[in-house]
Amino acid sequence: MRAPAFWWREPGAAAALLRPASALYGAIAASRLDGQGARAARPVICVGNPTLGGAGKTPTAIALSGLLAEMGEEPVFLTRGYGGRVTGPHVVDAARDTSAEVGDEPLLLARAAPTVVARDRPAGAALAATLGSVVVMDDGFQNPSLSKDLSLLVIDAAVGLGNGLVFPAGPLRAPLKPQLARSGALVLIGEGRAGDALAAEAGLPVLRARLVPDARALDGLGDLLAFAGIGRPQKFADTLQSLGRPAKRFAAFPDHHRYSAADAARLLDRAAAERLALVTTEKDLVRLRGDPALARLACACRALPVRLVFEEVETLRGLLQDAVNRRRS
Repeated sequence: MRAPAFWWREPGAAAALLRPASALYGAIAASRLDGQGARAARPVICVGNPTLGGAGKTPTAIALSGLLAEMGEEPVFLTRGYGGRVTGPHVVDAARDTSAEVGDEPLLLARAAPTVVARDRPAGAALAATLGSVVVMDDGFQNPSLSKDLSLLVIDAAVGLGNGLVFPAGPLRAPLKPQLARSGALVLIGEGRAGDALAAEAGLPVLRARLVPDARALDGLGDLLAFAGIGRPQKFADTLQSLGRPAKRFAAFPDHHRYSAADAARLLDRAAAERLALVTTEKDLVRLRGDPALARLACACRALPVRLVFEEVETLRGLLQDAVNRRRS
């Protein structure tokens, strides 16, 4: 689904109408947070976010895996595999699996470390424990079935918590207070007043970070036709703008959008008619690959890689080490 625009504005009539449903949903979600969950055989570091939609969880998880490896650990990812049909537990093979089978995010994670897809998180953690020394969960913070040794909540600083209300009146997955109570730190990605306001009130350590794009991926390209099916597509357009390469045309799709042959044809036809170069996100490109109907589009477009860079690396390293040490003791 595409997030409703009113989620990101001050609460109005639409939010007010949905508040009764939000109260019920929020009560159920809060009660789920109270669950203790099964204990994994390895320390579990969870990367979640308090709101629905993308905030940068996957780049955060990948950055954590790199830091854990520097610390001498063997990280392994555990993820639900949203959008894929495989229920797991399944070890992702990036060379053979497709996004239709395992989802788009697992294919990105598998480039960095062994990755397990599992709807049943405890079962997935059991398999992951045979592949590495620390389990890094990409999403699953609100899932009570598996105990976490450290949870980091990722927030897009540009939009923060939107109107601050629980789904469906707003973007929150559960009431904010119980979510913060079960978190070890906030990861604030980018800049913005909304994120700054939350950081000042959260009462948790705040780890500031930024997404750094690899501008070399755009070398040799002319005017751009950009497209993205992520949590906040405008973020991709803003990134291109910041590189001095604004898209002449931009097409926004819902998060985890499953591209159709008609989508591909429209993008290819527009690019050909206006002599534009097609560019998208890494997450979108892996979704295109493996589907014969999308092969032409996959070959014609180029992805813009990004990596997450933390400002307070030593603080993060300390949090990770403390969590691992507590679990092992």
